Amino acid sequence: MAQTPDSPPGAFDDDVARRITPAYRRYALIVLVAAYTSSHVDRNIVGILIEPLKADLGLSDTQLGFLSGIAFALFYATLGIPIAIWADRSNRRNIIAWSVAIWSAMTAVCGLAQNFWQLALARIGVGIGEAGSSPPSHSMLSDLYPKEQRSSAMSIYALGVYFGIMIGFLVGGFVADQWGWRAAFFVVGLPGLLIALLVRFTMIEPPRGFADGVPPPPRGKVDIKKGFAVLWRVRTSRHVVVGVTLTALVGYGTIVWNPAFLIRNHGLTATQVGLFLGPVMGIIGGLGAFVGGMLADKLAARDMAWNAWIVGLAKFIAVPFVIAFYMIDNTFWALVAYCPAVFLGAFYLGPSFAMIQSLTPLRNRALASAIMLLVLNLFGLGFGPQLIGIVSDLMRDFAGIESLRYALIGAAFANLWACWHYFLAGKTIRYDLDHIEH
Repeated sequence: MAQTPDSPPGAFDDDVARRITPAYRRYALIVLVAAYTSSHVDRNIVGILIEPLKADLGLSDTQLGFLSGIAFALFYATLGIPIAIWADRSNRRNIIAWSVAIWSAMTAVCGLAQNFWQLALARIGVGIGEAGSSPPSHSMLSDLYPKEQRSSAMSIYALGVYFGIMIGFLVGGFVADQWGWRAAFFVVGLPGLLIALLVRFTMIEPPRGFADGVPPPPRGKVDIKKGFAVLWRVRTSRHVVVGVTLTALVGYGTIVWNPAFLIRNHGLTATQVGLFLGPVMGIIGGLGAFVGGMLADKLAARDMAWNAWIVGLAKFIAVPFVIAFYMIDNTFWALVAYCPAVFLGAFYLGPSFAMIQSLTPLRNRALASAIMLLVLNLFGLGFGPQLIGIVSDLMRDFAGIESLRYALIGAAFANLWACWHYFLAGKTIRYDLDHIEH
């Protein structure tokens, strides 16, 4: 009989495997969501602080785009590969705990920066810390939840993105208006150290292959080149990686620049932006991520293609609402249009992560996640905010304050390209899942 997390230990007869109960799985998921939330608070806090940083340090939109994107993403993405290899061969729990501690401390250090380069170095430190979080977390969740529940579990994990943005916008905006941008970095950074302790001292390192009912694979040399080749050779993985990268290009870019857009074009304060965007991103975006994962699991029970198609369909429907948000001058109605855009746009995370994990051999799951995040973040997070900032600066001479609006509208159309890749992924997923070797 196949081993599952709810069945007797069987081949996994050690004490650690026996402790992985349904209650523990839920607890582990909650703790990992808390860690992921902390990472996105610290990663996205710059978005709500763009205007005070611009005024205090005399920065251009291009420099702010660099701080929000490439300064963080370059090290976050590239260091994810060696850390993932380490995670595939050692204790993932400990790696996550150290990572949370590092990025939390470096976020607080951002509040001490006196110029552009000091702030850039501190942001690089945040990226180095966060490089060790998601790949081991994805791998651990895949060993805790079977394939039939994986999209739902990954979607719950993905709530950390939206909770993090909400907390960053609400807390960052309020603290920045009351005590300045430096205090905002301190307030959001230091609590992460407590989460690091929770991960280290209350979580279990699950046996690899536990949720799939197969024995742990032998430890051997990890072939990075082969890891890239597997993701590229498997058609579904290839389309998912391209689709999620294009989605991130738009998503990360708009998360960073939407607060500045509302401050410049709608005359809001940082506190008002936090109060408006925070709940929209946290509650509506989180609900969208959860619903997207649940729908993917439910529809995929009848046709595996819906793991991908639900994402493409949601993003296609979201595009008109995104454009409306930037075109409508009335703040209330602009935010009304933004709500369905956020809800539908959040569908992609859980199903995308779950498809990559399910299409990857057990021993390379952290590596596969790191490779996907390398591409996603290097191009999406690295260039999304940067390109929007550059386009905004280039258009400023003839568009004035409207330059950022037009740059954001142009970015929205990349979503349609992403939809096409998710459609193609759905056409090949059944065959590729049937031919995966563990």
